[in-house]
Amino acid sequence: MKFTPLFILLVLLSMATQAQNLELEHVLDSVIITSTRIDLPFSENSRTITVITKDDIKKSATNNVADLLQQFAGVDVRRRGASGMQADLYIRGGGFDQTLLLIDGIKVDDAQTGHHTLNMALPIELIERIEIIKGPAARVFGQNAFTGAVNIVTIKNTGDQVSINAQAGSYGQLHGSVLVASQYENSSHIVQVSRNTSEGYRYNTEYDNQNYFIKSSFNTKNTPIDVIASFQERKFGANGFYSSPSAINQYQETQASLVGVSTEIRTEKLTLKPKLYWRRNQDTYVFVRENPSIYRNLHQTNNVGAAVNASYTSKMGVTGFGVDVAKVYLSSNNLGDRNRFTTTLFLEHRFKLLNNKLDITPGVAVNYFSDFKFHAFPGLDLGYKLNDDLKIYGNIGYTYRIPTYTDLYYSDPTTLGNEDLDPEEAIAEELGLKFNTGRFNASLALFNRDSKKLIDYVKENETDLWVATNIRDLNTKGVEFNTTYGFTLGGFNQNIKGGYTFLKDNLKEVSNFSKYSINSLKHHATAGLQTQFLKNLSQNIIYKYAERTSGESYTVVDASVNYKLKTMEFSILANNIFNTDYTETNLVPMPKGNLLFGLKYKFK
Repeated sequence: MKFTPLFILLVLLSMATQAQNLELEHVLDSVIITSTRIDLPFSENSRTITVITKDDIKKSATNNVADLLQQFAGVDVRRRGASGMQADLYIRGGGFDQTLLLIDGIKVDDAQTGHHTLNMALPIELIERIEIIKGPAARVFGQNAFTGAVNIVTIKNTGDQVSINAQAGSYGQLHGSVLVASQYENSSHIVQVSRNTSEGYRYNTEYDNQNYFIKSSFNTKNTPIDVIASFQERKFGANGFYSSPSAINQYQETQASLVGVSTEIRTEKLTLKPKLYWRRNQDTYVFVRENPSIYRNLHQTNNVGAAVNASYTSKMGVTGFGVDVAKVYLSSNNLGDRNRFTTTLFLEHRFKLLNNKLDITPGVAVNYFSDFKFHAFPGLDLGYKLNDDLKIYGNIGYTYRIPTYTDLYYSDPTTLGNEDLDPEEAIAEELGLKFNTGRFNASLALFNRDSKKLIDYVKENETDLWVATNIRDLNTKGVEFNTTYGFTLGGFNQNIKGGYTFLKDNLKEVSNFSKYSINSLKHHATAGLQTQFLKNLSQNIIYKYAERTSGESYTVVDASVNYKLKTMEFSILANNIFNTDYTETNLVPMPKGNLLFGLKYKFK
């Protein structure tokens, strides 16, 4: 395969440095996965979880979350345009409506459409780490975690500081941000403002983004209270982004905001984590930007909710339980005025047996939707430690997704929603192996998902409208391998990482005309090499290979150089350095090679 020579090079380099038996810090061992009710160290989880650390983000040769997630096998981010302007998030096949995004454990999915999921992705300077949970996750997170979930954990204040970040580069890109952090005796605060603009890499692809972020933490009588507020506005030309690629004059504006308040109450045995949240999204779409009267959509979605997650430790193990209550309001000139009340109850218990070598975690989520009634989604996680470094694990779960409002009610001259749609359903299984020494980590997972009632748009005759229908039954199976290796060379830490996912879809034939074809990443390989040979200078190379079920394949290489001098940091990002011609979705050509020069200055 095309990516084999690179992996051979990485393996040889790993073997050549194997003799340097130097113990590096066990970074991942100290990471607690906080997106579930039962907090567990990374190494003790019996699921496939990838943690992107703050250091990984810094050395990722990118400046946005959409591009960052592409660097990890099994995650398929299909972008339209530059800088992750519009992007859809897929995990292990599936669809863009089937992956849940969380920020600090708060669900930020949009009931209108999964196209808006990554509208809420924060600037990467605000991210402490990202947790990618793959496989059946409905019993852990509820609605929309059909194929997995991504949790963005925001940064914590580390003291008083002011930092300024400026970037400029190809296609008239101008990016700037200011971050202010302050630390007091009983509180800390972070404020960030940023703006990103570009003239566009082809006709009608310019953009203008503004981001505002506030995070405050208060410690009142030893009870922490965290407040987070985020607002992101995107305005961009959408040449060929939707509809036919020949629709070159499309235009879109989105506004995504989140307000959340959370706290944590701990006793010797009981932990309670209450939170309140409000997520809002506004989307304006114009088919011909110079003449909005031809076709224009305006949607506003508000999701107001409250959740309490808890865990209780007893002689029998740890019991996790919780409740999430939310009300969704939609106002749209196309979809109408809609509202939905949802309630989700969670219950799970973690048993540890055989001198803590065996862990068993059964659990269930019970959902009530005012328009889809009750559903129950059980699951089971199993893990067995063969020794301190090696663990075998497996999980099985029933997962689901209720239709979006677009599926149910959308209407345009060629397409029609369907009010009688049923939820999509699946049973998913996974068997995996983890090896972790701190310096060298590797994981292998086999997975299978049997999906039923998947929604597609079909028609019987060429002249008919496309109508949303529960018509697809799909089996998805595959294998995933990930590895990282850290070593010291010349007194500096070096790192090699690689990942590969093979995925096979077996689709029940659809006799009607079908609008959406299954086009998953059949082969997906990623690799990264992070090196440092001089005191303040580091280099990073990122390799991505993709081959879709349609047969289309492409290779993209990104690189970055960072130079740090006291309170100043210089960077160069180079994306698609070999000028690969490729598309990721809807035949939208991606930008050719481009550079972005950056300067960051920190006041203390």
